[in-house]
Amino acid sequence: MLPAAALARFYSRFRVSERVLLTGHSHQAWPDAGYEAQKQAWLDAADLVDRKWGRAFAMAERVREGFRLCLTDPAADLALGLNTHELVTRFLSALPLGDRPRLVTTDGEFATVRRQLARLEEEGIEVVRVSAGDPDGLGQGLASAVDDKTAAVVVSVVLFETGRIAGGLDRAAAACRLHGAELLVDAYHALNAVPFSIPELGLEDAFVVGGGYKYCQLGEGVCFLRVPPGCRLRPVLTGWFAEFGTVAAESAGRSEAASRPGAASGKRAEYPAEVVYGAAGQDRFAGATYDPVSHYRGAAVFGFFGQQGMTPDALRRRSLAQIGRLTEGVDDLDLDPSFLDRDRSAPLESFGGFMVLRAPRAGRLCEALSARGIYSDYRGRMLRLGPAPYVTDSQLDEAIDALREAAVECGAEERGTV
Repeated sequence: MLPAAALARFYSRFRVSERVLLTGHSHQAWPDAGYEAQKQAWLDAADLVDRKWGRAFAMAERVREGFRLCLTDPAADLALGLNTHELVTRFLSALPLGDRPRLVTTDGEFATVRRQLARLEEEGIEVVRVSAGDPDGLGQGLASAVDDKTAAVVVSVVLFETGRIAGGLDRAAAACRLHGAELLVDAYHALNAVPFSIPELGLEDAFVVGGGYKYCQLGEGVCFLRVPPGCRLRPVLTGWFAEFGTVAAESAGRSEAASRPGAASGKRAEYPAEVVYGAAGQDRFAGATYDPVSHYRGAAVFGFFGQQGMTPDALRRRSLAQIGRLTEGVDDLDLDPSFLDRDRSAPLESFGGFMVLRAPRAGRLCEALSARGIYSDYRGRMLRLGPAPYVTDSQLDEAIDALREAAVECGAEERGTV
């Protein structure tokens, strides 16, 4: 992978050399290759009209291949969606909540899961929230909460607020296997930030959800749900694309629903049978007509990553070096811990691709940094700084200098001296 300064030239339209973008954990810059791909999508539509879908589906498959590399799962069945909420709700709709009205999760999940499960709780579903205060033991905590009434466990690999990596997810997977529950792992903050291997983590029979808005640089509208082998769930929220596999099965003279009463009359929704159609898992969770522009962009960006040697391992090495530099810079500021501090309870390797600073005035610090050309964000009392592979060491040092000035400014405001 090229040094950051050399890599930056491929991101000219996002002007990454002219401003310090520490939003890598939220919205990374897109390489120029993505811009050209978006234009090509328009041209293909103009040229091919409704026949554009053959090309669009080819782009979708290239996107799947890119995500499979991120997951170290070359045979993964991946249903695609515009956002993770769309995919998570399809997953939830497939669960036998009538017979197993219990869901287990953590109190550190992103709003996609937090809000949806809270709403299900209002409708009578029991939701058990395991404390995320001990990230290393989180997997075991989830495992201990699973019982025979549990339909699913939902957990993030990297906690979005603190940046800590959840440990022991294989134990949660084993508990789900023992009790017949499903496991849904949110890998959004891990993909291309923390190497994530389905087999090494013992998650072969887990559902995994994620997307390209953050570290993959794919932009909006490119998310996936990894469906484990042998899945026979029937989502209630189902799009007509899920019938593609059924058509293939019928053409082969075999269909999962062919022998069921009412199948021919359309009274029962049909799903593809895996023994007939190899991609049955992803087709079961398929949606409907979508805007394919995002997949053109995603395919081009994954291609760019391959050309530049931007593998998960290489990206992790650079990320750790960048966060290490930021950490040293923050420590050298020697600020009052009650005003600005960081989690010192674990080594850098225990965190994902961004740095979290505890600050009662995180919002005001973020605003002051923005006024100095440093892009960051915050969640409550947490200021988040997320480097990216095109951010140079000098830009990181510039950010630390700006943080020093912002701290002085905010401190003066607190004392009422300005």
